[in-house]
Amino acid sequence: MKDLWDRASNTLRDRVGSNNHTAWIAPLDLTGIDSGEAQIVTPTRFISDWVQRHYADAIRDALIEVGAPIARLNFRVAAARRAAAAPRKQAAAPVAAPRAVEPEMSAPLDARFTFENFVVGKPNELAHAAARRVAEGGPVTFNPLFLYGGVGLGKTHLMHAIASDIRTRRPEARVLYLSAEQFMYRFVQALRERTVMDFKEMFRTVEVLMVDDVQFIAGKESTQEEFFHTFNALVDQGKQIVISADRAPGEIKDLEDRIKSRLQCGLVVDLHPTDYELRLGILQSKTDAFRAQYAGLCIEPGVLEFLAHRITSNVRVLEGALQRLFAFASLVGRKIDMDLTQDCLADILRSSDRKLSIEDIQRKVAEHYNIKLADLVGQKRVRTIARPRQVAMYLAKQMTTRSLPEIGRRFGGRDHTTIMHGVRKIEELCTEDHGMAEDVQLLRRALEA
Repeated sequence: MKDLWDRASNTLRDRVGSNNHTAWIAPLDLTGIDSGEAQIVTPTRFISDWVQRHYADAIRDALIEVGAPIARLNFRVAAARRAAAAPRKQAAAPVAAPRAVEPEMSAPLDARFTFENFVVGKPNELAHAAARRVAEGGPVTFNPLFLYGGVGLGKTHLMHAIASDIRTRRPEARVLYLSAEQFMYRFVQALRERTVMDFKEMFRTVEVLMVDDVQFIAGKESTQEEFFHTFNALVDQGKQIVISADRAPGEIKDLEDRIKSRLQCGLVVDLHPTDYELRLGILQSKTDAFRAQYAGLCIEPGVLEFLAHRITSNVRVLEGALQRLFAFASLVGRKIDMDLTQDCLADILRSSDRKLSIEDIQRKVAEHYNIKLADLVGQKRVRTIARPRQVAMYLAKQMTTRSLPEIGRRFGGRDHTTIMHGVRKIEELCTEDHGMAEDVQLLRRALEA
């Protein structure tokens, strides 16, 4: 069985990629074949569910190709892990009791930010799965896990959820969660108080290090130096590192190349902007919680759909709008209908109507040309990316009130002269190339809709 599975596993590595193979295929075992059914053992229920949804067909095909006489798969969770899981959950009910290091060094965790109340949709499915995989523990499969995306897309929620879940499963684990700004502050404090060795000892003996908003150490030479050495020390010990930022590692300006390289060697996951279905799911989830808080309040059909269509900036604004709606309806004693919604949220709705952001333009252009958003704002200069990038620059100049330097900052920190060149190039092409003129017009109409 081992030889059969090794050959199938090697086939799968070529098909799903090394990162996906390490995270989802490597933890599996083929334990037997019975009446055409392959018995696959997984270490956890979450991995079992994810693999069945995403890789079952590929596993079956790979096994058949290497000569296994199978027609179907049967997944089961390893008995030892199942038996161990229940006591851990019972024993860990109070999430408190972290090690002595944590009250002093860790940032407090928000009890609202758990996996259970994180609404999963297409834009954040991979980030959620990777976060759950890290929280479940076991051998470190990707290091670091790097989560990035814009404001209000769920990075911090997932970071808190990972830390809370690890502490629940393993109360004895030394989990250190803090922002990059706090990391810098602690390091500067250690320098001032001449306790750098204590600082090093504290950070390099944790089992899981989690740093939020790592872009804030960019340009801080001494802090970057210490972060780099801390990172290396933990990776060498096989300890897990989880990082978040507002952009991909390669796009963080003034971050040292050696740190960018280190951050890119793990799993880098983009939390994409919310789509309508995800926004509606979040609103429905929050509505259930608010109904319990504001007993007796009802919300008429169509209101949540209206909000999901109209408020697209980020999840925080969306949740804040719903909170305001319930509070207002409770105070004035009215049901939540369309009239109340438009009266109560007039300022938010007006703001959503009139503001077209550079990020909106970038997303629409990337979608139109079928390229990655990270590539659009990145440094690649191949024509298939450079031309759409110039189109996005042109539309940002034409359709927003942002200055050229501001636009440049949103395009990976480019100089304003680069933006001017891009704008002029598209202006020229629109007069010479009918296809380009049509593309720009189509994008403009889509953004104005």
